[in-house]
Amino acid sequence: MAGGLVALLDDVAALARLAAASVDDVGAAAGRASAKAAGVVVDDAAVTPRYVQGLDPRRELSVIGRIARGSLVNKLAIILPALLLLSQFVPWLLTPLLMLGGAYLCFEGAEKLWEKVAGHATTEEPRSVGGADQEKAVVSSAVRTDFILSAEIMVIALKEVTDEPFVSRAVILAVVGVGITALVYGVVALIVKMDDVGLALTERSSSAAQSLGRGLVKAMPKVLATLAAVGVVAMLWVGGHILLVGTDDLGWHALYDLVHHAEEAVHDAVAGGLGSVLAWLTNTFFSALLGLAVGAVVVTALHLVPRRRRH
Repeated sequence: MAGGLVALLDDVAALARLAAASVDDVGAAAGRASAKAAGVVVDDAAVTPRYVQGLDPRRELSVIGRIARGSLVNKLAIILPALLLLSQFVPWLLTPLLMLGGAYLCFEGAEKLWEKVAGHATTEEPRSVGGADQEKAVVSSAVRTDFILSAEIMVIALKEVTDEPFVSRAVILAVVGVGITALVYGVVALIVKMDDVGLALTERSSSAAQSLGRGLVKAMPKVLATLAAVGVVAMLWVGGHILLVGTDDLGWHALYDLVHHAEEAVHDAVAGGLGSVLAWLTNTFFSALLGLAVGAVVVTALHLVPRRRRH
């Protein structure tokens, strides 16, 4: 009896270790997949705050919460099942879909640069938003934009775990979807309310608190501008890297090999950790350059050519 109990306890311990290892594997895979989608995440975080400009400050967090719920529905109820079916039955379609999303990122980044250089950048004036119908319209518009970004995030994440079993893929993508949504909209809520925090601090009796509050109020426009600039660079880099790797996966190796050889040359020329950093920067530079080139072609095709035809 004692021997049987010990054997049973050993089996339970083994199952527990197996379960813990599985959880660790899922967590590690979800972390890798999320890291690959970092550029789109930055873009998502940069885009969302403009939707709550002009809202009653008391309604901002409520509206952000509704947008976050809509983002979860996008990721978990619509995009996740569709991608799982594609990965199960037509996995060869994932690379072209991923490259399509990469091209879209390149287009967005190049378009923002073109608007900045040409002086056509749109500056949205804060609007006065009030009432349930108007809030609903704001949330609907934000969730529609989020659908595109969420699809890109989930496709990028799925491409990293295509070798995992079906159930593991589903769990990993669900973890990525929930985690990134919490991260993005948590950061957005923090950014949106930072002005209010600063104003509240300026009303304190402490001169140090007042100084900190004024600093926060002055810093937030710069933070948003920096976030937007980082988002543009991230879109070009991530989009270009997706296209670079995608062409190699489809059998067109020349471009990928060229960048890979340049990366290796830099790594071998500089010893130690600095060589690894410079090699990564080399890959990033050429990926961003490719993203800018592809994005410029798409911007030209969609904007400049039709405009000339109209004239």
